[in-house]
Amino acid sequence: MVRTRLPDPAPHGDPGLQPERTTLAWGRTMLALVTVSAIFLRWLPHHGLPILLLFAVSSAAAAAIYFTQRRRYSASSRGITRENVDADTSAVLWTALAGVALGVLGIAVVLAG
Repeated sequence: MVRTRLPDPAPHGDPGLQPERTTLAWGRTMLALVTVSAIFLRWLPHHGLPILLLFAVSSAAAAAIYFTQRRRYSASSRGITRENVDADTSAVLWTALAGVALGVLGIAVVLAG
């Protein structure tokens, strides 16, 4: 598999601007999802195999954040340079959907057990 390297983000002049803060926020979200994944594995002996579905959803959401982080940073940095930053609504919606799915699946696992 050949991996193409993404171009470096356009410089925006101020290292404390929004792209860095947004990257840190997404990083904290990813870390929270990884932590929750580990907690789900601890619950495996008590709740059984259905807990693996929760683990899979939270791990997949964390991986999706990790693998799309550079694209989001580049888009935000270019947006600041051209003074027109577009919100990444799809990333926020997918993360919200993962949170709702985790909640619903968590309730289902607890009620089934």
